[in-house]
Amino acid sequence: MPDAVLVRVESAAAGKLGRLTLNSPETLNSLTLEMVELIQGALDDWREDPSVAAIVIDGSGEKAFCAGGDVHALHASSSGTPGGPCEYAETFFAREYRMNYQLHTYPKPIICWGHGIVMGGGLGVMAGCSHRIVTEATRIAMPEVNIALFPDVGGSWFLNHMPGASGRFLALTAASVNASDALFCGLADRFISADQKDAVIAALLAVSWGSDSATNHALTRHTLRRFSEAAGNGELPKAQVEPYLETINALCDGDDIHDVIDRIMAIDTDDRWLAKARDGLIYGSKLAAQWIDRQLFETRHSSLREVFQQEVQLGTNIMRHPEFAEGVRALLIDKDRKPDWSYAESRAVPAELVDQFFTAPWPENPLADL
Repeated sequence: MPDAVLVRVESAAAGKLGRLTLNSPETLNSLTLEMVELIQGALDDWREDPSVAAIVIDGSGEKAFCAGGDVHALHASSSGTPGGPCEYAETFFAREYRMNYQLHTYPKPIICWGHGIVMGGGLGVMAGCSHRIVTEATRIAMPEVNIALFPDVGGSWFLNHMPGASGRFLALTAASVNASDALFCGLADRFISADQKDAVIAALLAVSWGSDSATNHALTRHTLRRFSEAAGNGELPKAQVEPYLETINALCDGDDIHDVIDRIMAIDTDDRWLAKARDGLIYGSKLAAQWIDRQLFETRHSSLREVFQQEVQLGTNIMRHPEFAEGVRALLIDKDRKPDWSYAESRAVPAELVDQFFTAPWPENPLADL
């Protein structure tokens, strides 16, 4: 069996470059618990190794950086122990979020090559990196409403920091965005043409890295800037979020979540992107739409540490409820796209049920020590 994550250290002109390659192209590099632990172990080792100056994270194959978490394994854990505890799923979330937090707070430069599909857990990895590159083929989405989950892996942080109501809209609709949108929304730092990847790696290996993180962040920016600003770097795709930001803000300016859902589901447009966003919410779980929206509201002023603590609580409660298992069954297992959601429309969801998802299911939060 090939390694699920290729972990290696390569010598640069001075200093070394840590390399992490998600290596499961047949699953679009979807994250498993094993992969999370391999990434975490390497980050821990390299944090204390003065010879490793910077880190590059990428994915095997041409299709995806990472399509998310291994949802089939989460489904098996959730459906296998109805009502919980769901040992695998809950362990996965706690360790994945710990790894995400480490990425966000890591002192050394971490360069992410976010090419192709970047969804769910893959976006969690990319969002935490300090130097995030997107290409003309990048397609980003947080489609959790379609499987009755929520935009986790720090989504409660980065969605709340997006312009206007764009984060709320993307979370509720599962709408996908491209490289232009990622730059506008703060999910990426640079656009570099996909065919420049080998040259970018070669340039990073040609750097004489310094002995402190501030110097090495500057050297990283200097190296990547040459590519992102180069003539003939490639053409950014047409923006989707920025041109519709005024519309998105109006759609999300409802009296309550039910009004917002009504407004989005009533979109009358010939625009393909907006129509697909509308259809994503129409298809999605109306129970999930409510816990998604409440999670964003409750974390709007939270610290990054608090965000992950609140996410692991919500994720644990969702795994113990049948809505998630049904969402995965309909979309990814039976693929009939006919989920038997608990509630057909949002106003039928009891408020006390939503409250339960925001109540701690254990005496101590597993991320209390972050």
